[in-house]
Amino acid sequence: MAGHNWIWGCALALLCAICLAAPASAKPAPVQTVWRLLDYVAVDYPEAVEAGRVVNPTEYAEMKEFSATASRLIDELPSSPAKAYLVRQAAALERHIAAKAPPQVIAGAARGLAAELIKAYPVPLAPTVAPDFARGRTLYAQHCASCHGAAGKGDGPQSAGLDPPPIAFTDPARARERSIFALFQVIEQGLEGTSMASFAQLPPQDRWALALYAGSFAYPEGLAREGEAIWRGDPALRSATDPETLVGMTSASLAGDIGEDKANAVFAYLRRHPEAAFAAPAAGTLTLARTRLADALAAYARGQRKLATERALSAYLDGFEPVEAVLSARDKALMIRIEEAMAELRSAIGRGDSLKAVRERADALDGLFRDAEVALGSNQASTTSSFVAAFTILVREGLEALLIVIAMITFLAKSGRRDVLPYVHAGWIAALAAGAATWAAAISFITISGASRELTEGLGGVIAALVLLWVGIWMHGKSQADAWQHYIRETVGRALNRRSAWLLFGLSFIAVYREVFETILFYAAIWAQGQGSAVLTGAGAALLVLALIALAMLRYSRSLPVGTFFAYSSVLVAGLAVVLIGKGSGALQEAGYLPITSWPGVPRSELLGVYPTRETFLAQLVMILLLAAGFLWNRARAHGWRAE
Repeated sequence: MAGHNWIWGCALALLCAICLAAPASAKPAPVQTVWRLLDYVAVDYPEAVEAGRVVNPTEYAEMKEFSATASRLIDELPSSPAKAYLVRQAAALERHIAAKAPPQVIAGAARGLAAELIKAYPVPLAPTVAPDFARGRTLYAQHCASCHGAAGKGDGPQSAGLDPPPIAFTDPARARERSIFALFQVIEQGLEGTSMASFAQLPPQDRWALALYAGSFAYPEGLAREGEAIWRGDPALRSATDPETLVGMTSASLAGDIGEDKANAVFAYLRRHPEAAFAAPAAGTLTLARTRLADALAAYARGQRKLATERALSAYLDGFEPVEAVLSARDKALMIRIEEAMAELRSAIGRGDSLKAVRERADALDGLFRDAEVALGSNQASTTSSFVAAFTILVREGLEALLIVIAMITFLAKSGRRDVLPYVHAGWIAALAAGAATWAAAISFITISGASRELTEGLGGVIAALVLLWVGIWMHGKSQADAWQHYIRETVGRALNRRSAWLLFGLSFIAVYREVFETILFYAAIWAQGQGSAVLTGAGAALLVLALIALAMLRYSRSLPVGTFFAYSSVLVAGLAVVLIGKGSGALQEAGYLPITSWPGVPRSELLGVYPTRETFLAQLVMILLLAAGFLWNRARAHGWRAE
């Protein structure tokens, strides 16, 4: 095996180059801190200034301090095409506060700056699943009621003597200007200069539940039934309210669209039943995609190509990727057209095409988004589509992992190395356990963004492909009878060393975990669309098919001569390496870690890992050349053994 080190070195160099190409980004914490400070200024400024004069010197001093801190933190953020604009807007906000401008001017300036900040430095803005209102009630009683009071009036037993006093969540004027996201930020980071401590030790899903419950006090439960009727009777409102909108909107902003009374009723309902927005048509998330698309076009028109690329990437990762699995189950052809159109748009921006050409691509993509909204217009998928999606996804993802694991098991059996089989079995079992843990973590502890999903899939595919490159060449080297005899003489009689055994464990783990990870993401999406029994039936049918394939492969491989087995296996493994390097490179492109150069006319095949971009083609070509070089080297060595 040592003779293949030069190939393995080339492969590792390729992996390092991919990893080093990862772009730098702003850390979420400073951005979220600035957002929270701006929200605080927008909400609390009316308590400090009235009719151009200071009515609360302490509060006014806070407004000046918070706006100055926001300016400093913005100035310290990583470079961005929008940073200079943000710095100017932050300075303007400070001047407005110093001039004791009217509250509506301050609120508009602070919220406008906060919105532009999130556009320039995107951070997770919403939970992945609906917060649990009952869990929020329990957490509030444990952590908050002692200061804020059991009814949220700011009159808890420990509130006496606190300066400033605890916030009264029942205050309607304050509540109408404060979003769930703003409450989440305060819970996560605390509030400087107050007794409000950080609760960052709580899992994110608990913090969302706590924010939701705290935000419900100002909206009487008696209004919830009226709010539900308004919600169900307004398709436009449901379509426009996705999870990010739910936690980001304020009662004041919604009142501008449907009126104060209706807004209060809808908030009373949604704050207690957030699952209504999470179960709303998946097409609602495409609103963000279309907004980011418009932002990208506007940035390109201003000559800000880097910002335009970031916005176009966000349109995919934050707006389209969350509904990709559902759309794939309902209209796979449309999903593929959108993916290709988004790649072509980013490629056009990267090439510096004319504004007219970029606008044409953006307009075409916007039309595809409208088609997707129609396809996703129903709250539930049909029984047939759910079954087919669950079946095909599991068979497609499971087959690749199955082929790799079966090849390793058969190889060890034919080599008389059954003592190493536990490493292979431990690898795929650990991968299944890690997949279950990933699912639990995604629900309870972390938010898996679109970028993180694509990056995990991409790196998993690339690493598995590089390992398979080594395994395929090694197997091919043993397909010659003389080479096999030479190997037997050198290795039979002594156990595989620990490094080789753990390599088998690692390959088994990576091959299976990558597919489990992707399968979980797809299943979570289609499960949320209803028809759970159809999903389970499809999964069961897929597992049965995979089991039959595994039994057939094991039985057939036992009857093959050793040389023939290695010859067939080396070709199979080599093919999988080419497929996985293509898929991995494609996922890294979608995550924004590799450039995209569209190659019109090249057919697309997810099964073969073939995508119409030059980068994925070159990655597969390099893999083929490395495999060919390894196979030729094996043949030369075999001739050398025959000569001996």
